Amino acid sequence: MTEIAAPDVRHPRRYVRLDTILRLRWLAVLGQLATIFIVVQGLEFDVPVIPCVAIISLSALLNLMLQTAFNPMRRLEPAYAAALLALNIVELAGLLFFTGGLQNPFSFLFLAPVLISATALPIRLTIALGALAIACASALVFYHMPLPWEGDEPLVLPPIYLFGVWLSIVVAIGVTSLYAFQVTEEARKLSDALAATELVLTREQHLTQLDGLAAAAAHELGTPLSTIFLISRELERNVNGNNPLASDLKTLREQAQRCRDILAKITQLSSTGAPFDRMPLSTLIEELVAPHRDFGINIKVRIAVAGTREPVGTRNPAILYGVGNILENAVDFARTTVEVNAWWNTETVEIVVSDDGPGIAPDMLNRIGEPYLSRRRSADEAQSEHHGLGLGVFIARTLLERTGAKVSFTNRTFPDHGAVVQIAWPRSRFEANEIDAESVI
Repeated sequence: MTEIAAPDVRHPRRYVRLDTILRLRWLAVLGQLATIFIVVQGLEFDVPVIPCVAIISLSALLNLMLQTAFNPMRRLEPAYAAALLALNIVELAGLLFFTGGLQNPFSFLFLAPVLISATALPIRLTIALGALAIACASALVFYHMPLPWEGDEPLVLPPIYLFGVWLSIVVAIGVTSLYAFQVTEEARKLSDALAATELVLTREQHLTQLDGLAAAAAHELGTPLSTIFLISRELERNVNGNNPLASDLKTLREQAQRCRDILAKITQLSSTGAPFDRMPLSTLIEELVAPHRDFGINIKVRIAVAGTREPVGTRNPAILYGVGNILENAVDFARTTVEVNAWWNTETVEIVVSDDGPGIAPDMLNRIGEPYLSRRRSADEAQSEHHGLGLGVFIARTLLERTGAKVSFTNRTFPDHGAVVQIAWPRSRFEANEIDAESVI
């Protein structure tokens, strides 16, 4: 199992490109100018054009300065990105001050910078921006110029309506930002977990490639070693037994022969169709169980006797890792015993791993296999360096399902306790002669 450092996967740094922020700010500038033009020329409302255009011009000037001084492709630190979004909120508040405050229907645009922050910035900065937007909205309830309106009498809305507008803005900022943050965080977790899966498979592919390199090395070294062996044997025959060099020549011949034997084994194991390229189901289970027999947990293996021959599958790193991880979890949570049962028929191959531990909590049973979902048995274990990221079961389930397996998680029936993991393949998929590496990545 490949170890992945928590800071690299669980808490990635979040950066937003300057170009993204500038595009949003330019969109706001154009939208604000268009709105003022429509209200003044189309609706003929009396709007304080000069202060509004001044605010928009300052915003456009800042955009030009940032675009000139910095590379637009530069990724901003979260604090700098939050500062630009905060400036958007302040600029909007200034425009609303001159155009009716919360009576202006565009007051709901306070949501935009907070939603952008919720999808791209850390939660603490999103909360700060939400608090700033609420503070600006609260100030505009009491301090603002009259809403531009036709006729001599300005439009006066009742206080209860303004309170409703303010409350709706506050609730919308909180609810929509939380929803956007949760959706984005789930997508980020899934992406990080899949990246961890690819790291595991990449490591397995590297090991497979080493097998080919070993075969190539054995082939290249075979000829010079044969030459060394033949020359040392001829020298040994021509040297008198009483000569001090006789023992050295014998040792040289024996070591050369030993090297030839080792290279022959490497070539044999690396060749296609070698004995360990394919293995029966019982051999697969024994290979997975063997590393866990010395941890104080009794592992019982039961292979059902069937009327058909035992299935023989290709040695697949995805299956080895997936079933091995589930077995490791069972040993970790078991109190005394882990059972590994296997059976097959002409259509199905099935492995069932169960333990006598606490089982899977009801609130997690339907979510088991999701990334970053983990529950440990004690506070001490939670603080240990092996507490993990909750990625193990997710990676195992993903790998097994991509080999054609169906994985299900249940608990034992009362009064028994413990978790049960059922892994079932169509026999044709399990016994496939060639496993396409791309299907597992």
